[in-house]
Amino acid sequence: MNRNRRRGKKLSRALVTAAMLGDAGTARRLLRRGASPELPDAHGTTPLYAASVQGAADVVALLLAAGARPDTESGHGDEGTPLCAAACWGHAGTVRLLLAHGADPVLREDHGTGRAPLDWAERGPHPETALLLAAAVSSRPAAAP
Repeated sequence: MNRNRRRGKKLSRALVTAAMLGDAGTARRLLRRGASPELPDAHGTTPLYAASVQGAADVVALLLAAGARPDTESGHGDEGTPLCAAACWGHAGTVRLLLAHGADPVLREDHGTGRAPLDWAERGPHPETALLLAAAVSSRPAAAP
C-alpha cells in the first residue's frame, strides 16, 4: 500500500512537470503507466492547471481525455482553475478546448471568491480570449429564479 502511494506521488510529480513543459509524449507515457490526470503534486498543482498556464493545448487534450475535470482548482489558494490560467495568459486555443469540455466560464477561482476567467482575459489584455469567454458566458442558460 505504502509503495503504491509513493509510486502515485512520483507519477503525479512527473506528470505535472511534463504538463508544465508542454511535453505531450511524456504525459502520454505517464498516463499509460497509471498517472492520475487529477492528482496534484506536493504543491497542490494539478496537471491540467500546469498545462493550461503554458497553453499546451495538446497536453490539455490528453489530460481531459484521460478524465481530468476542467473545473478542478489547483494549488493551495495561490493558483486557480485551468480556465482562469489559460485566460490570464491569453491562450485562446486552450480556452476553446477547456470550454468544449465543459469548463464553467463564470466559475471564480479561490473557491468562488476570486476572479472569473473573463476578468483575467480583460486584464491581460487578451481580446481574442475575452471574446471567446464573453460568448461562452452569454450563451449559458439563464439561472432559475
